[in-house]
Amino acid sequence: MNPLWLPAPTDLTLLPDEIHVWRIELDQPEANLQHLRTTLSSDEIARAERFYFQEHRQRFIAGRGILRAILGRYLGIKPSQVQFNYQQRGKPVLAETFADSGLAFNLSHSQKLGLCAVNCTCPIGVDLEYIRPMSDLEALAKRFFLAREYEMLRSLSPNQQQEVFFRYWTCKEAYLKATGDGLSQLEQVEVLLTPTEPAKLQITEDWSLFELVPANNYLAAVAIADFGWNLKCWQY
Repeated sequence: MNPLWLPAPTDLTLLPDEIHVWRIELDQPEANLQHLRTTLSSDEIARAERFYFQEHRQRFIAGRGILRAILGRYLGIKPSQVQFNYQQRGKPVLAETFADSGLAFNLSHSQKLGLCAVNCTCPIGVDLEYIRPMSDLEALAKRFFLAREYEMLRSLSPNQQQEVFFRYWTCKEAYLKATGDGLSQLEQVEVLLTPTEPAKLQITEDWSLFELVPANNYLAAVAIADFGWNLKCWQY
């Protein structure tokens, strides 16, 4: 799915059957970064300062600051008023103060792009990957994928292998981020796909999986329990 990323309306509404996916540009002008930094908590600023490279530090500030701005729109509060708790593996969730909103979100970033997925009824997971050459692609697939997935990957041409590898990876990780499980469970999640057919999760529960192409050389996936979701894509 190669969606049209539109600016969100001023009267933004998230309906119970909707998923909103926001595309975020992480390379922001210095003035924007300074403003976004003022909305962060002290622990977020401390985390940003721990990055060795300035580029990574700035992208963290942009991603977390814009996440706060997005969530603030749904909650009707200032970005600086958004509060987070962190699950066992570090996944941020809204603090219990906002439990009544039911708002669930997930953030992923790769290189200069970020994606934020938002829903108001179910936990949600999103993964974004920049497609890049990998000399150990088959070795990684053998380690983290199921035998059937690995054999399907090996049957493809080198160009197809690269794209299909990242499709598998984003789908698996989006599901694991939605459930809160770690990457050690990658090989436990079976994904059915081909170069020409959309991906499906081969699990007993009902889960929806959306594959996205947010920009050239990027692939992404969104996973959420149940079916019947209406996906809307916004450009922040």
